[in-house]
This record gives sequence, C-alpha cells and structure tokens, in this order.
Amino acid sequence: MSANPSYTATELFYRWRAGNEDALNEFLPMVYEELRRVARRHLQRERANHTLQTTALIHEAYLRLVDQGPKNVQNRAHFVAVTSMLMRQILVDHARERLAKKRNGGRRVELSENVAMANPAEPSAQEIDVLAIDRALTRLASLDPQRARIVELRYFGGLSIRETSDVLGISDATVKRAWSTARAWLYREIKSEIP
Repeated sequence: MSANPSYTATELFYRWRAGNEDALNEFLPMVYEELRRVARRHLQRERANHTLQTTALIHEAYLRLVDQGPKNVQNRAHFVAVTSMLMRQILVDHARERLAKKRNGGRRVELSENVAMANPAEPSAQEIDVLAIDRALTRLASLDPQRARIVELRYFGGLSIRETSDVLGISDATVKRAWSTARAWLYREIKSEIP
C-alpha cells in the first residue's frame, strides 16, 4: 500500500498510536528504508549462511510489533528502536533454536576490545557468541535498566546520542557517560565467558 501524500510520517505515526491500524500500513513504507538499514546492521553480525534475510527479518519484526501494539512507542525514532529490539529478539530466538538443534555450536559475532561494541561492522580479532551478548545485556538490565536500554538503542537500534536522549528523555551527556561505561561493563562480562 502506498503512503497517502496528505499525511506526514509523524501524523501517520500518531494516528496509529491513537488506534488507527491502517495508519501503520501507510507509515511503514515511509520508514521502510530505515528499517532495512537496521536489519542489515543486525544481519552483518550474523554468520554468513544465516537463513533469515533482511526482508524476512523486517516482516517478522513487523508482525511482532503489530501483536504488541503502539502502547509504548513514543515517536518515529522510538518506533525504529523498538523494531530494532524486536529484530534482536528474533535473532536471539533463532540462535537459541539453532543451538538447541546443534548443541556444540552457536552463532558468533565480533566485538573488539578497542571498539567495545561501538562499531559492529569493524573487523575484530575476537569473536563472541550472540547469546553471550544477550545474557550480558540481561544481567546489565537487572543491575541498571537505563544503561541496558541505552545499549539496545545505540548498538542494536543504531540511534545517535541525540536520538537516544530524546527517546529516553535524558541529556546527551548522560547518554554518552552511560554508553561508555555500559560498553566497558558488557565487554568485561562477555570476555569472562570466553574460554
């Protein structure tokens, strides 16, 4: 369905939040390229022969988003971040299923010590399991939910410092500090799991 040119993405987003399901169908094409970029970013970290493709990942995230509804989505940037987090959950679920089938394996992603999750596309000498990232992020969320949310928005959602601060309603400086300490904490946690 093509977007109605009489509505902006923001107007469609707010119509969807107000309960108009058709508005989501008009809004989605307006942010589809951005979602493709986020999905590609997630899939860059996956193994080369991953069975999910960019379009399938977007569509699965869309279905989960429709199921959960717009109740907690604040704005366009938050919509993209929530969709990105759903993509992450899909990939983690996929890894768990694959690991259950193949007990001695799992998916590997890269994390370099000097980057410490700042640029997942950068080559690294050290690989870690995507499930280890999920476990470490879950532990961080139990200790400091805000820092965990910042990691999800920045690393998985690809949001900038400014977008993250807008979504969370905190200052840019707070996001920068929390992002820095969270990356270091997660790196140590994940490194401790590597034999």
